[in-house]
Amino acid sequence: MKAPAFWQRAGLLPALLTPASWLYRAGACLRAATTSPYHASVPVLCVGNLIAGGAGKTPVALALGRALVRRGLKVAFLSRGYGGKETGPLQVLPDRHSASDVGDEPLLLAEAAPTWIARDRAAGARVAADAGADIILLDDGFQNPALAKTMSVLVVDGGYGFGNGHVIPSGPLREPVSHGLARADAVMLLGDDPGGLEDALSETLPVFRGHLTPTRASAGLRGEKAIAIAGIGRPEKFFDTLRTLGVELIETRSFGDHEPYRGEDLIDLIARAEQEDALLLTTSKDHVRLPEELRLLIRRVDVELVWENPTGIETLLDRIAAPGG
Repeated sequence: MKAPAFWQRAGLLPALLTPASWLYRAGACLRAATTSPYHASVPVLCVGNLIAGGAGKTPVALALGRALVRRGLKVAFLSRGYGGKETGPLQVLPDRHSASDVGDEPLLLAEAAPTWIARDRAAGARVAADAGADIILLDDGFQNPALAKTMSVLVVDGGYGFGNGHVIPSGPLREPVSHGLARADAVMLLGDDPGGLEDALSETLPVFRGHLTPTRASAGLRGEKAIAIAGIGRPEKFFDTLRTLGVELIETRSFGDHEPYRGEDLIDLIARAEQEDALLLTTSKDHVRLPEELRLLIRRVDVELVWENPTGIETLLDRIAAPGG
């Protein structure tokens, strides 16, 4: 899905949809009140957010997961598997599963550590722990009450913030900001912060700043002419990153977040790129959703998360990775 433009501003339409937002909130509250959370036998670190759409959860989950692996811990990622047809619990095997099976994000997580998908998060956590995990890293699921969390971190896109501040469908929020902050242990603020979110959020929780930076392999793109495609929460972020790298973009094309790619969506773009002697570039999350026969024709641009205070992140992880944590 593409986030509606009105989610970024106040106005008549958000006001008209406010009663529907009350119903959405009431349903979430009822679910939380009537659900008895499952407590896994190992710690559960949840990486979540407060808005619908992309905020950078998966890069944060990958960075935290790799930091825990470096400590010698057996990490298991757990995801709902959004966009895939499998319901799980199922271990993701990149050489066997496709994005249509398990979703795009689990395929990326599986590049770093064993990854499980499960619509029933409690069942997924149970299977992951039984398979030998020392710690479960839950990618999304902050609003899901079925699985108790040992620690929860909220990812916030500094450029987007909380949109117009309204709850779905009046705005992008899955729950009121104050409710979410009350259940979280820390905030991961990504990118620039033009609205001064760090100052506001740091009154409530520890705030860690980070930036998504293209990997060293992508540094050689400077001066290249390219067409860029992206089907993520905020495609323009990817296009701006390429411009920052010095890529000359002759065309950009946005698709819906998690939207499956079809050959007919891409053939014309591939032909144009060949005609213009240009590269065709996309994100890592998009690349795993491409038809397999077209992946060699479209270059994947990977990013990595660089923390402004890596020592602070390690101190935070000490709280959950320590014996009995």
